Amino acid sequence: MVDVLICGAGAIGSFFGYLLSELEKGDPVENVALLGRESHILQIKKSGLRISLFKEIKCIRFKHCYSRLDQLASSDFHPSIAVVCVKTLSLSSLQNDLQNSGLLNDGLKDVSFILLMNGMGNKENFALPPHQVFEGITSIGVIFPEDGLIELKGVGDTLIEEGIALELKQFMREQLAEKGFEIEFLRDFKRHQWAKLFANAVINPLTALTGEKNGIVLSEAFERTVEFIVEECVGVARQEGMDFDKERVLEMVRSIAEKTSQNTSSMLQDIQRGKRTEIDSINGYVIGLGHRHRIAVKVNETLYSLVKAKEAKYPDPQGDALSALDIDY
Repeated sequence: MVDVLICGAGAIGSFFGYLLSELEKGDPVENVALLGRESHILQIKKSGLRISLFKEIKCIRFKHCYSRLDQLASSDFHPSIAVVCVKTLSLSSLQNDLQNSGLLNDGLKDVSFILLMNGMGNKENFALPPHQVFEGITSIGVIFPEDGLIELKGVGDTLIEEGIALELKQFMREQLAEKGFEIEFLRDFKRHQWAKLFANAVINPLTALTGEKNGIVLSEAFERTVEFIVEECVGVARQEGMDFDKERVLEMVRSIAEKTSQNTSSMLQDIQRGKRTEIDSINGYVIGLGHRHRIAVKVNETLYSLVKAKEAKYPDPQGDALSALDIDY
């Protein structure tokens, strides 16, 4: 049995807790521990995690549920994998909390961390030995209507960078396949990560600023804006050794916007809830590389500044020990 810690059991984190669970009929899950916001964890302890799938609602009980790192530290749960699903702006806080808890020298000393998060630059900001940290992206759509309940909205690919131990990869493949999902481990993961960034850099800020669903990106009024965003992103990626064709990227971005036209982007959801967004690891990441390579990224800078202006009235989550766990993916 492979034991898994879900660090940030919000929407996508809780769903991956289900996907990686070894389910025994009627028994609580023993190989997955959930670490998340207190109100969500208390509801799961009380009534189980309810998972709304397309044709049924499952209720899964977990033996190991924690809302604080000290609870995990004092437990007998010692995972082989930790799937991290926090917001990017909370990653440094989470690392500090892990360091202060002593877990990185004890129960999590030999763990493989999988950063299943939006944006780029996360691995560099999670300062652990490179052989312990792997990045991942998923197109599975999950929402978090209320504590103790998650709802599957869309099925998609889950991609993880190559390098994880063979037995852990096999375990993850088998568990996801058992529930009807697929996972791939890729040597060219970075290319796929850039492709997702291109879509996020367009869809997230435009929807967050307009208050509209993803379909707004297809508006004629935004045609040139979308082209400029993509052109800047592709130019930066090229300087990083990733050569993409601008027209193909535009086609991909518009296709994603069309397929998800009725979806509310994660950045717009953050704005609607009065939360800080992940703009720093999306358009902010492009801007940082643009400055490093002395490439003009004026449209990305404008979008970044406008989103930051909206964020200015929201409280800063830094300093809150639980902020890293208070997430929706």
